[in-house]
Amino acid sequence: MTTAIILPKSGMGITEATIVKWLKSEGDTVTQGDIIVEAETAKATIEIEAPTSGVLKKIIVREDEDAEVNSTIGEIG
Repeated sequence: MTTAIILPKSGMGITEATIVKWLKSEGDTVTQGDIIVEAETAKATIEIEAPTSGVLKKIIVREDEDAEVNSTIGEIG
């Protein structure tokens, strides 16, 4: 089973963010609640937690790439 890592909404009027840094690499074990990625919006830098425990299977949006709010940026399996 795969769980999506979703870029959360971080404020009114924010529609996208830039992935600044992945703190885990594909193949790394993650625990639910671990900070695994940092993203920057027009107003702030946000830390995104692992929604579940498992292995970071796929990074979909790489560092320095933009993503829409509520889109999948990675997958944990």
